[in-house]
Amino acid sequence: MQYALKIQTPDEKGLIAKITSILFEFDLNILKNDEFVEREENIFFMRSEFVGECDIAKLHDRICTILPKVARVEIQKIQKRKIVILCTKENHCLGDLLIRYDSGELNADILAVISNYKDLEPLVQKFNIPFVCVSSENMQREAHEQKVLEVLNNYVFDYMVLAKYMRILTPKFVSAYEGKIINIHHSFLPAFIGANPYKQAYNRGVKIIGATAHFVNNELDEGPIIYQDIIKINHALTWKEMQKNGRDVEKIVLAKALNLALEERIFVYKNKTIVF
Repeated sequence: MQYALKIQTPDEKGLIAKITSILFEFDLNILKNDEFVEREENIFFMRSEFVGECDIAKLHDRICTILPKVARVEIQKIQKRKIVILCTKENHCLGDLLIRYDSGELNADILAVISNYKDLEPLVQKFNIPFVCVSSENMQREAHEQKVLEVLNNYVFDYMVLAKYMRILTPKFVSAYEGKIINIHHSFLPAFIGANPYKQAYNRGVKIIGATAHFVNNELDEGPIIYQDIIKINHALTWKEMQKNGRDVEKIVLAKALNLALEERIFVYKNKTIVF
């Protein structure tokens, strides 16, 4: 069995030697190590992939004995995760994830696709994945979210992916799945937060546009950033042409960010991420 060990702790001399010696003590084989020290606050981050058979609870407790009490230690099997996808009407991000899923490129099982419109149901049905429409028509935001939460309660999943789900989530909804919601925003954050970022970018005369995948928190488009990318543009493009070009970046950024999460490569520290 293959595992990912993630450690976040105040830095001190000899940590790597101490941790790896415990893995050796448990007869485990290390495949890969990544380490980083956040210098301003002297915080050590380590991700180690290893294989072998052992009592994971005992390994966790043994590692904790050589670390400060404030340390965070996680050991996760590297295996397929379960996800649900929320969408609205735009098909490019959802379609890309469905194709990656169908071709085996996505290390996840998609349990369901949930939308507030039926527009994308025919697309989802082609992949034999359950599609659930929870209409938001003539409904207050809180009432609609309660119905979505009731649907989500039918599934046990690791991550919720907002594949252009064009609705602002309330703090109640976010707190129900804290640290599990991944969103794609169609700008290079922190620039152009909120609605119509391509139009904002056009009006500002930018020479690059991009996309940002981030964890969702209670501040609009200000959650910890997982992955970003850009493309170059020029003054000749209208904002709608910029939007069309940006869709390719959006779907690639979302897929890469999701895979980083599925492979347990992300540490969230304050309002930023350390990604190995």
